[in-house]
Amino acid sequence: MNAAAESSIKDIGLAHNGHLKIDWVKEHMPVLNRIRQRFEKEQPFAGLKVAISLHLEAKTAYLAKVIQAGGAEVTITGSNPLSTQDDVCAALVEDGIRVFARYNPSPEEYKQHLIQTLETKPDLIIDDGGDLVTILHSERRDLLAQVRGGAEETTTGILRLKALEKEGKLEFPMVAVNDAFCKYLFDNRYGTGQSVWDGINRTTNLVVAGKTVVVTGYGWCGKGVAMRAKGLGAKVIVTEVDAIKAVEAYMDGFEVMPMREAAKHGDYFVTVTGNRDVITKEHFEVMKDGAILSNAGHFDVEVNKVELEALSTGKRVVRKDIEEFQMKDGRKIYLLAEGRLVNLAAGDGHPAEIMDMTFALQAVALEYVNKNYQQIGKKVLNVPYELDESVARYKLEALGIQIDKLTPAQKEYLESWVE
Repeated sequence: MNAAAESSIKDIGLAHNGHLKIDWVKEHMPVLNRIRQRFEKEQPFAGLKVAISLHLEAKTAYLAKVIQAGGAEVTITGSNPLSTQDDVCAALVEDGIRVFARYNPSPEEYKQHLIQTLETKPDLIIDDGGDLVTILHSERRDLLAQVRGGAEETTTGILRLKALEKEGKLEFPMVAVNDAFCKYLFDNRYGTGQSVWDGINRTTNLVVAGKTVVVTGYGWCGKGVAMRAKGLGAKVIVTEVDAIKAVEAYMDGFEVMPMREAAKHGDYFVTVTGNRDVITKEHFEVMKDGAILSNAGHFDVEVNKVELEALSTGKRVVRKDIEEFQMKDGRKIYLLAEGRLVNLAAGDGHPAEIMDMTFALQAVALEYVNKNYQQIGKKVLNVPYELDESVARYKLEALGIQIDKLTPAQKEYLESWVE
């Protein structure tokens, strides 16, 4: 494979800076480094092709290099038009990985990059949001036969996978990496919590303390965003559709109310639901002057941009990644990063130490699927607990932390019904 000749990127001349970024995250991803050492010895992907669609920045790039070290021929594309970093793409091409991606492509170009990635006829895939799987199950079913299975990164993708599975249309096994303990307990909560506010703060350069933040959705990502907002000194309101999660938010010390009421109070809004039309016309009409809207869900459908634009008399870009919408009554509403993932479109995404655990799960999950795809069948599979725990143990080892072990007597006691 001639990666340079077969790739489609912005500029190979940007590679030097990309290498520096990858080298930096490598130094802070000890779990993935341990897995890479094993992969180099065992070559679990020897002779196989792996296609990856993830937010294409330095941490993702290092995952691709770890998969490559395991013997795979790797092709990668972005999973969001605004999160791709062109210098990282160039560095990967220099390292022999085929890349179809560039920052801010047209919708047509973005779709073509996904298709070109699949046209390499992969044996295994890593997906983020379900775009690769959706194309394989719709317009490019001719590429299905060779796919053994894969792993999915995020909530939105798993929702799409489970819909396919429910309809009996899923054609290969997919591991729900997003639902692993070492993913949602750490990546979704601490990773999203920190990176969302990194993106908002660097973009707006405004204070959070004393203001009101409306967090829409109280899943693990929402918990992290709300916790960090509270830590920055904000008053936090949570909106929910799930009664149990709403009670949890209340018990965690946050106000809970419907969005139609919360919209009147918010200075900052962060959507983290994975659903569409979370903030719409009825909410825009009652928002404060200067309200700032952002999204941390996978697709740019949570804030209804069509309705926002229809209500406005004009708009302008007032700062990088900030659009100002002027309302008829003189109010101004601001939208960050076009309503796309604010932590990646307007930032560098999750901290390296957090993605270390998530991408370690991706690597071992892909290895597991490759070994067991025939027995697994065509279904969505949770990450086996032993893989989840192995990543946690690698992490503890890297931190220099030791923990207790059950004694034989304790194990017997826990496994017996006799006192």
